[in-house]
Amino acid sequence: MTNSTRRASETRELFKLHAYPRLSSPSMLAAWPGIGNVSVIVANYLKSKLHFRRLGEIEASYFFNPIGVAVKDNVVEAPQFPQSQFYYWKNKPGHGDLILFIGDDQPSTKGYELANCVLDVAAKFQVKRVYTCAAALTHIHHTEQSRVWGVATTQEVAQDLQRFELTRGGALQIAGLNGLVLGVAKERGVEGVCLLGEVPTYATRIPNPMAALAVLDALTMMLGIKIDMNEMMQVAAEAREKMKQVVAEAMGEYISYFTEPIWESGQEDVGEEEDADGEDEE
Repeated sequence: MTNSTRRASETRELFKLHAYPRLSSPSMLAAWPGIGNVSVIVANYLKSKLHFRRLGEIEASYFFNPIGVAVKDNVVEAPQFPQSQFYYWKNKPGHGDLILFIGDDQPSTKGYELANCVLDVAAKFQVKRVYTCAAALTHIHHTEQSRVWGVATTQEVAQDLQRFELTRGGALQIAGLNGLVLGVAKERGVEGVCLLGEVPTYATRIPNPMAALAVLDALTMMLGIKIDMNEMMQVAAEAREKMKQVVAEAMGEYISYFTEPIWESGQEDVGEEEDADGEDEE
């Protein structure tokens, strides 16, 4: 038994399927929260625009440890775990279907096992290629259009990215499960692609629908899927304006902090010197 086969058999009971659809040449998009929430924004938008159906879920209690409980009306509630859900969407006949996995959180440990568990479901439905999304931190300004970087698990797949005019990622590291799951896919002989949207280095903690929009446009082209992008475009435009406002306010506070006290201090010093000079002259 190979290592990948052994891992698959060990984790098989950690997911539960609610449906067993016959899927045609399916791909999978796996998404977890990350910088700019690029991956989750893309996945949730796809889910809202296509008629996905519930496929299954992962047993979250194996991967997450609750650190407390909620209390409502003086009654303690059961421990809550992040959701890790699978969905499926059937495309038109002759076109590839899509499995969608969305994880609400990334575990602090057992990430490698969780990645294998996700890929066990992919193997069950004979998924040939797994997609993920992430953020590429660059010196881009928030008013600029985000480019999309593409990386793949093999040189053959990487060459396929050139057809979609994606920026080659070169040497980089993709943190978290949005990257790790592709490393596990490579181990298991499954094709994998990560699309990374440019995010400003100074805006890592802010959701970035601008980068998500660029990634979503590239992803739907690669999957051959057409969806209405108007809502995402509107959200991205509003976010860009909001970020402009936040940056302008922060810059104003920065300038005030470092300049106004100096001016005030300088004026007071000049006045004191003049008074002192006057007293000396008397």
